Amino acid sequence: MSTKSVTRGRLAALGVLCGLVALAAPIGGLTSGVSAAQSGGGTVTIAQQPGSVPNYIFPLVNGSDATGSDVMQFQYLMYRPLYWNGDDGKPIPNSKLSLAYPPVYSNDGKTLTIKLRHYNWSDGTAVTSRDIEFWMNLLKAEKANWWQYVAGEFPDNVASMTFPTARTFTITFNRVYSHQFLLGNQLAQIIPIPQEAWDRTSTGGAIGNYDMTPSGAASVFDFLNAQSSNLATYSTNPLWRTVDGPWRMSAYSATTSYVAFSPNTAYSGSPRPKLAKLEEIPFASDSAEYDALRAGDIDYGYVPYQDVSQDSYLKSHGYKIASWATWGFNYLSVNFANPKLGKVFSQLYVRQAMQHLIDQPAFIKSIFHGLAYATDGVIPALPPTPLLTSSVAKSTYSYSPATAKALLTSHGWHRSAAGVDTCARPGVSSSECGKGIAKGTRLVMPLQYASGTATITAEVSVLQSSFAAAGIDLELDQAPFGTVVGNVSVACDRSKPSTCSWALGYWGSGWTYFPASYPNVSVPFGSGSFLNAGYYSSSEANSLMQATLTKSGLAPMHELEVYMAKNLPVLWMPEPYYQISAISTKLKGVLPQDPLLNLTAEGWSD
Repeated sequence: MSTKSVTRGRLAALGVLCGLVALAAPIGGLTSGVSAAQSGGGTVTIAQQPGSVPNYIFPLVNGSDATGSDVMQFQYLMYRPLYWNGDDGKPIPNSKLSLAYPPVYSNDGKTLTIKLRHYNWSDGTAVTSRDIEFWMNLLKAEKANWWQYVAGEFPDNVASMTFPTARTFTITFNRVYSHQFLLGNQLAQIIPIPQEAWDRTSTGGAIGNYDMTPSGAASVFDFLNAQSSNLATYSTNPLWRTVDGPWRMSAYSATTSYVAFSPNTAYSGSPRPKLAKLEEIPFASDSAEYDALRAGDIDYGYVPYQDVSQDSYLKSHGYKIASWATWGFNYLSVNFANPKLGKVFSQLYVRQAMQHLIDQPAFIKSIFHGLAYATDGVIPALPPTPLLTSSVAKSTYSYSPATAKALLTSHGWHRSAAGVDTCARPGVSSSECGKGIAKGTRLVMPLQYASGTATITAEVSVLQSSFAAAGIDLELDQAPFGTVVGNVSVACDRSKPSTCSWALGYWGSGWTYFPASYPNVSVPFGSGSFLNAGYYSSSEANSLMQATLTKSGLAPMHELEVYMAKNLPVLWMPEPYYQISAISTKLKGVLPQDPLLNLTAEGWSD
């Protein structure tokens, strides 16, 4: 989920730019660059990060396409959520960019009455409560495929909805939830979509009210999902021309994922776009993007970590440099459902030993040149908010190979002649390997990681050496970014063990809480969550997660943070900045950058 390449949370089987890594130029072609941004209403070019490309347009997203590049930097330019999060560089609700007024609570807080602001679709029809109903009907029919779905939570927790007028609807939940959670999380998931243009089951088919039955809603979803999967028709399909956001897609390359936007002249919100055109330019590699940046062909790009020492060149050639922190955390995924190693990973002492072998301060200094920060738990360290408690720092596991070795030895692991720890004392006592671990089990752990990024390659290389010193053999397996994320970001089918064969996975970007300003930790780590890829499960964690959704104040979140920091649902890794942005000094309104990864380009000017 974000995802941190433009992918945080990042979660997706992204389109991979195969066979192009050697190119030293962007894919798709530049049309202007900085020079075009010198006059009012010019074209602004934005660099896509390698592998992080927009390739899913229908704004009811599955787990394989829930990335910043698909949602925040593609869909949200055209289709706006009911409530917007992100304001002045802070992860907070933003009323002025929301499609609705703040909710009015009744029924002891369980019922919300919501009034829509005056917005129109680009074809001139009004955005109405029927468009909300349309999206909700499709969601309920296909909730199991929705990236935010956790059994028992939204939309399962919606007891009823009514739509009394075109601009008003009510939503009644099955219990009282924290207002902070509802406004900063649940309601931000709702995205009006144009019922009058999309409620159909085939190309050229009549518009109807098919969504009003579960089977009809499923048919409409199948049609729209199929259309969204047909990248070759993105720029010509009339479906995608009906938008309510400030931008319309004017060009798209199915081959490279180059995308261009022009202003939606019928946009009802404020501000309206000042620029004539936005281009999101794909690159095959960091070096190709940096070459284009140095040539002045990119207005809004990034400096690869390996090149940050040269940022003085960019500053002297018309760029300002700004670090972009995300509302997320980084981790190495652990698969508790792995047929061979799941029982091993289920032992907390094993995870503790592994965490003690990760030297976050050294990674930050030597690999990220100080442009990263430690991850200690499920609440982002940056931007700082009251949700983060200082108690978490006391609960984390500092780098200590000696402690790691002692943990394994004391639980019955013996170093073999090959240098790999082997279970010598099976059993469930405190001095034995643990439940389900057979004698002779070896700590050989495959780690699939994303190729093509120097920092990730450096990290896993150091991890391999560090783990080997404690008797853990990391078998490194590099694969394209999209392959890794696709394999380890969505819960596998446990009835088919072959689909759960990955053991450890790392794509370098972990999780971002977009589009929410209030975290719902149940989504990445709740039992039964679609995006709980590693099948982490803790009844105590589930209870603490629920308390953060239903109780007011900071205490529930702080208590959850401390527990998760200690219990290690994943292995915490340093969180790099989303990117070190290089922004043309001629481009105004970009700063501060949004930690939820939104591009509010309607507010930019040149």
